[in-house]
Amino acid sequence: MDKNTVTGFILIALVIIGFSWYSQPSREELEAMAQRDSIAAVEQQKQVEAKKIEAERIAATPATPDSSALFFSQSNGEGQRIMLQNNKVKIGLNSKGAVVEDAEIVGYKSRRRDGDVLILGKEDASMKFTLPLKQENLCLADLAFNVTEQTDSSVTFIAEQEGKQLQVSYTLRPNTYMLDMNIVCQGLEGLAMPGQSNLLINWNARIAQQEKGKDFENRYSSLTYKRQGKGVKKLSEMKDESKEPEEALEWIAFKNQFFSAVLIGSQPMTQASLSTEQLKDEEDYLKRYEASLQVPFDATGKEPTKLQMYLGPNDFHILKAHSKMTAYGSDADLDELVYLGWSFFRFINRWSILYIFDWLKAMGLSMGIVLLLLTIIIKVLVFPTQKKSFMSSAKMRVLKPKLDELTKQYPNPDQAMQKQQAMMQVYSQYGVSPMGGCLPMLIQMPIWIAMFNFIPNAIDLRGESFLWASDLSAYDDPIRWGTSLPLIGNHLSLFCILFSATNLINTWISMRQQQNQFTGEQAQQMKMMQWMMYLMPLMFFFWFNNYSSGLSYFYFISGLLNIITMWYLRWKTDDAKLLAGLEAYREQHKNDPKKVSGLQARLEALQKMQQEQAKRR
Repeated sequence: MDKNTVTGFILIALVIIGFSWYSQPSREELEAMAQRDSIAAVEQQKQVEAKKIEAERIAATPATPDSSALFFSQSNGEGQRIMLQNNKVKIGLNSKGAVVEDAEIVGYKSRRRDGDVLILGKEDASMKFTLPLKQENLCLADLAFNVTEQTDSSVTFIAEQEGKQLQVSYTLRPNTYMLDMNIVCQGLEGLAMPGQSNLLINWNARIAQQEKGKDFENRYSSLTYKRQGKGVKKLSEMKDESKEPEEALEWIAFKNQFFSAVLIGSQPMTQASLSTEQLKDEEDYLKRYEASLQVPFDATGKEPTKLQMYLGPNDFHILKAHSKMTAYGSDADLDELVYLGWSFFRFINRWSILYIFDWLKAMGLSMGIVLLLLTIIIKVLVFPTQKKSFMSSAKMRVLKPKLDELTKQYPNPDQAMQKQQAMMQVYSQYGVSPMGGCLPMLIQMPIWIAMFNFIPNAIDLRGESFLWASDLSAYDDPIRWGTSLPLIGNHLSLFCILFSATNLINTWISMRQQQNQFTGEQAQQMKMMQWMMYLMPLMFFFWFNNYSSGLSYFYFISGLLNIITMWYLRWKTDDAKLLAGLEAYREQHKNDPKKVSGLQARLEALQKMQQEQAKRR
């Protein structure tokens, strides 16, 4: 260490010592500080004594139970099972939580157990009510309610303590599937959250397989909900999905193909969170539904919270009648749980097919005969359009020799426009429309699509046997084996095979008609497309092998009647007489002004444009 460093340390030490001596308090200042410390100690002692006195006073005052102590005497009790029933439904409730545990629909045989259909099972479903309070949420599932006022169709559950009461009552309406629920309290307004006036509901269930064909049933099972003042929507049937609707909801349905459990609010249900999950690995189950929401709740007890549950079949007329029992009346639209197709197709089913079906069903006929007669009636109604389509094709067939001559006049590919225009001129002269065979068929298509939606949702077909089919609502399987094969599973549906066969024959008939209509290059193109058309019946077989046998049966009968109709029309049509009639029409109108159709006008415009381009070149 050098001399300069030592000198520096000495100077720093002198500065520190000098500053400490200069800043120390005087004697007078030390006495003042001691006096202040003494006063602070006295004040602190007074505060300790005051807190002790306040604690003794609080301990001596009887405590008002907060939410954690509310109904404590009933929080550890055991539940008591209560049964409500009428001639339609049996409902099991539990006093532990005062909730519905299970529901059995009377008169509908279960496919998976002995007895009637169990739409909700206590091991698969749960519903919890939660009331938000100041200290914590009061979950009704934790309370063992006392049972009072019990009858075969009604019961009241009560939890009470020191002037505070919570009451949940259920009433099963006679001869219906409707369960009314009332929840009301007394003396809880002081414990409720300020501004909080909602009851929280959490509902979840595993949806059990009820029908023979799991995949087919799954296609028609969905968590469905009705938006306030708007239409009905649903979550995906075939994949996992979650949704939080922005709108308030009127009801939420846990739906499978033919039965539904529906929660209905007398006031709109808000803050809904909905989800569906596919249970592919669980053999006897389709999917899991979950719904959480909140409904208005009056903590003062002046107004009860009113809810309803529909626990019954997806029958259009039954659901329509039960809609009128809700706070929303007919606008509740519970009948839309029976999916009759998209808007236009639903209109056809709702205002025509359904009435014909009900009329035939009222005769007491078997469902197989009802479907047969329904198919015949539909074919009779569409026969005029089918005949018009056939006659249009027949006219083009007898004119084919004249069109072949035009093909010879315009052999070059660059003359295709002139050839097409000349063909349209021939059609115009003979009063034939090339589109005449297509438009009538387009009129028939909505009916076949409507039936595609109607039959799988008709609960009247459930469990009804016909010929070799034991259940027209599920696939028929007279031929089956143990191992599931790709695309077709473990069986062959005979009705599906018959449907595919008639479809193949109808395709062959249609192809022959089209071959007679087209000439030249168009005829060659049609030959190239034939193999694609013949693949359709094969594809239908793989699609419909697991579908409802009633649907395949309908399409088979429809295809068979179509073959018979086409054979009859062909047998009744005299080509020579038909051609003579066309010649007479041409002779009668040969002096009329030239009629240019929209298609022909466009062809002429294209031809003129091509000619002008050729001149410029």
